[in-house]
Amino acid sequence: MANKGPSYGMSREVQSKIEKKYDEELEERLVEWIIVQCGPDVGRPDRGRLGFQVWLKNGVILSKLVNSLYPDGSKPVKVPENPPSMVFKQM
Repeated sequence: MANKGPSYGMSREVQSKIEKKYDEELEERLVEWIIVQCGPDVGRPDRGRLGFQVWLKNGVILSKLVNSLYPDGSKPVKVPENPPSMVFKQM
């Protein structure tokens, strides 16, 4: 979260527990799987939790991933040509 300051007290403990649970090896496996499913044109995220979140944030890669799981000719999710930049559209 870019708009939040440093955490203190219980908030810091909770954030620390969340960060300890993050598995970088699992992230790398997921990135490789997404690239194999969607093709190399989806790019590659920056390493780490924040980079992975930003990579998936606008929904374009997730839309391509969902479509890749369906048989050819069936595209249940529309992939936007221009990635949305407004937060409520990214949700």
